[in-house]
Amino acid sequence: MTLRKHYNNVVTRSAPSVPYLSELVGGANPETGEPAQVHRDTAQAGQGNNTMTAISNVQKTKDQLLKGVSILKETLHSEDDVPHVFVVFGASGDLAKKKIYPTLWWLYKDGLLPKQTYFVGYARSDLSVQAVRDKSTQYMKLQDDEKDKFEEFWKYNYYVKGSYTERTDFEHLNQEINTLPKGDLAHRLFYLALPPTVFKDVSSNIRLCCMGHDGLEESTGSGGWSRIIVEKPFGHDSESSDDLSQHLSKLFREDQIYRIDHYLGKEMVQNLMVLRFGNKMFSPLWNRDHVQCVVITFKEPFGTMGRGGYFDESGIIRDVMQNHLMQILSLVAMEKPASTSAEDIRDEKVKVLKCMPPLDLDNVVVGQYTGDPEGQGDAKNGYLDDPTVPKGSVTPTFATAVVFVKTERWDGVPFIMKCGKALNERKAEVRIQFKDVPGDIFGGQCKRNELVIRVQPQEAVYCKMMVKAPGMNINPEESELDLSYGARYKGVKMPDAYERLILDVFCGAQLHFVRSDELREAWRIFTPLLHKLEKEKIKPAPYKYGSRGPQESDDLARRFGFIFSGTYKWTKPQL
Repeated sequence: MTLRKHYNNVVTRSAPSVPYLSELVGGANPETGEPAQVHRDTAQAGQGNNTMTAISNVQKTKDQLLKGVSILKETLHSEDDVPHVFVVFGASGDLAKKKIYPTLWWLYKDGLLPKQTYFVGYARSDLSVQAVRDKSTQYMKLQDDEKDKFEEFWKYNYYVKGSYTERTDFEHLNQEINTLPKGDLAHRLFYLALPPTVFKDVSSNIRLCCMGHDGLEESTGSGGWSRIIVEKPFGHDSESSDDLSQHLSKLFREDQIYRIDHYLGKEMVQNLMVLRFGNKMFSPLWNRDHVQCVVITFKEPFGTMGRGGYFDESGIIRDVMQNHLMQILSLVAMEKPASTSAEDIRDEKVKVLKCMPPLDLDNVVVGQYTGDPEGQGDAKNGYLDDPTVPKGSVTPTFATAVVFVKTERWDGVPFIMKCGKALNERKAEVRIQFKDVPGDIFGGQCKRNELVIRVQPQEAVYCKMMVKAPGMNINPEESELDLSYGARYKGVKMPDAYERLILDVFCGAQLHFVRSDELREAWRIFTPLLHKLEKEKIKPAPYKYGSRGPQESDDLARRFGFIFSGTYKWTKPQL
């Protein structure tokens, strides 16, 4: 059995005897395989038989985790005689120091990388491994008892200076890789943490100079395989995205290309599959007969000060909505796949996108934040106060868009996507609002039921429902059935999104990466809107830094049937 097939059998199987990847990664001691913390006793251990049942459940969970960790390690290290080389292009940049190097360190210290794994940083800057280390260490969450392991990790690191356009520099990089133990036979992973302007040059030079022995035939066995990881943005519109996809397809097979959208690595986004298809109670409700609307929200409480010039090239729709929110929408709306294989799931996601017409400007609100005179620090400054932002820019920092999925299940149900910067809170969530109860007997006191999947912060799933308020009278009030991961799985490590995704690349699992046809359909939906906004220079609605966003956004959501009562707010349980 190949490593890829073995890995898929381990981490995507739905059988209850095999934990999911999040459980396998969580808090395991890399030397013993002992999990740092098993799942909290669900019953909080009552008395007598309840206590014995609780203890038995905890032991089963512990045994399951130990078995899962052991299987995963065996899978990852089944090819220990073949080295792996992970090349970070753009090693001097923010993404590398804040995300990629910390992630590689976490995977290394947890024993989840193949033993013979080497890390090569590549950039135009005149740096050394020590310089890369100095830039990255503050983001690595280093513990006092990990210092020896940390030193060991950096012994496997190398750095090569070179341009992104000159073939001779890539030939030099290949020579450096070949000097590593069995480097000429190594499996090679190339991470493009780079601006899109150099994607073509770098990918072409990788193909010409750095692919090792396998070339385009990964399965021939004549040396190691090669995989390329591409960061968003995947183009600027349909034309540029198709151009990049065609370029990459001439150099690599689709199964060698990993288009990374880090939202697909988040715990609660991955949980959507299990929540939907592993619970019978949701099946009869997940359709147009019971759902009033679906609201997918992404909110950040900070603006773009100092980074506005870069942000202005894309805007919030390209930066968040066209990718992160559309990926979530497709998981919410898709039909049940034939299996949990990457291709079956991505096939269903593409079917959803193909059933969505292009966005209509009448169903969109764009906004741009202004300063709050009473705010503190950056909150006093609006988007246009940033000296890096072009004067008079109409780039939106906020957007709400209503889309429809023209399928038998969802026809007529509005999917409301909302995202923005400089808002009143940090939050990403999916909110499924159900229809009103017919034949109300409580005098209009009952609010709509909602199922909420909170992606960040404080991962949670909760259901807003009506209950009788304590007391002598029958007075309905809102409450919730709440699964807060921080409370229910107290002490269990939640892997970072990049940990999951980079580990997936090592194992050849493409489930949580964007396929070329997904990308093409997403741009088909958004490109006409983006071109119209830019051609007509439509002025975004102003909203104050730290607010909910422009009033026009709430009006749009209300027009499509969403009711925001404002009478109830979920509170994080005490941990």
